[in-house]
Amino acid sequence: MDITGDDNDPAHPDMAREAAPATDRRRPAPRRDDAMVQKANESIAIRPKKGRLTLLSRRIYNALLYHAQQQGVEEHQYSLPLATLIGDAHFNSRNVALLKDHIREMQTTLIEWNSVGAGEQRWTSSQLLGAVEIAERGSGYPVIISWSYPDKVRERLLKPSRYTRILLEVGAQMRSYATAVLFELGMQYLTSPSRLTMREDLYWWASVLTGRSDIEKVDYRYFKRDVLRPALAEVDALQQDFVLELIEHKEGRRVAELQFRVLRRSPAAPEVAQSATFDLELVERLRQLGLKDEEADLLYNRSDEALLRATVEHVEQRLRNTALPPLTSPAAYLRDALKKGYAGVAPAPALAPAEPPPSMVQASVQGIRDEWERAQARDCEARFGALPAEEQLLLRQAFEDEALPGLMAPIVRAWERDGPASRVAGPLFLRWLARRWLSAEPTEKDLLEFAIARGMLQLG
Repeated sequence: MDITGDDNDPAHPDMAREAAPATDRRRPAPRRDDAMVQKANESIAIRPKKGRLTLLSRRIYNALLYHAQQQGVEEHQYSLPLATLIGDAHFNSRNVALLKDHIREMQTTLIEWNSVGAGEQRWTSSQLLGAVEIAERGSGYPVIISWSYPDKVRERLLKPSRYTRILLEVGAQMRSYATAVLFELGMQYLTSPSRLTMREDLYWWASVLTGRSDIEKVDYRYFKRDVLRPALAEVDALQQDFVLELIEHKEGRRVAELQFRVLRRSPAAPEVAQSATFDLELVERLRQLGLKDEEADLLYNRSDEALLRATVEHVEQRLRNTALPPLTSPAAYLRDALKKGYAGVAPAPALAPAEPPPSMVQASVQGIRDEWERAQARDCEARFGALPAEEQLLLRQAFEDEALPGLMAPIVRAWERDGPASRVAGPLFLRWLARRWLSAEPTEKDLLEFAIARGMLQLG
């Protein structure tokens, strides 16, 4: 399925005339880095009662809501090119079947929220989306997605009386569903007089922050370690407006309820680094190796992305190697390989290693890769500094054209203010230079030679 067809394809000269009457009022909003969706406050901390929600489904939902709001509450069905949705949802894949899976999540997941208005309280149970249609008209024509909302919630979603503005671009930086929820809650309560979120029990928070409806038991120690702490750290790194403070309410020695306080940062607070983007394809490869959805998401969120990708490639290569005995559990082998650093070690010639060979590196594989990247950055910095001013200017302009539009606003401001000397934007510029000047990622042989030269290995 072609999702990037051109509306003005010369091969179809009559298409523009044919489409114009029906699409004038439904033309997709122009893509802007400052595009914001007005999200009803009661739809931020939604609790699924049946099914589950994912980070991508939340991204898709926000993007659809943004375009529906641009087209107007008087409409009952909304449409736009599928390629526009994919861009705004930062769906880094051309796998339309996977996109459909996430749309089905929103159609089949039953959610509920409570709203408080002037003199009334309202409880609502509904799906997030109504009917959705993806129409493919043939080569050269854009694929169109059309959607609707349940009648009971349509007006409240598209023209909310109380809402929080959410920047669509921020969603591209998030790596977990919990981060997305906590970030939106922080934005919501930043202007609240008390700056205190709702106070709810552990089961409520676990469901809201994981998007799952099947939670039967919550061990707070693991929930705090695996969900809360990583999400809070990521929210802190994503923006410079506020800090979320976790409040634990106890019954005796047991934590029974949770709440968050939103603390506004001072204007002089230091700018923060960009968080890594969510690699949906890598998560899907984890699932193909036998990990359940929740396991794949958790492993992705808790692991260094570069190390995890290298380990997945190692396991996939091991599975293709017919000279070795077949793996009984690729998922178990993956977890062991990630823990012991197999990705930086060539498999033994006869059997899959149960332990890393004793003669191999004592330093971690990722530590070697990190040091290699820092060395490359230093080399690029020296090489850039030695260039004539005209060539430096051309490279800076190329960086601004290619990379800057995808970065967070604080990083953009840091670049505009300090250029390559910025402690926030400068390292990203050097990594961009390294990708531009180096033809490929380092091989295992490159890393081994580098580690030996730097004295990072203890062999024999």
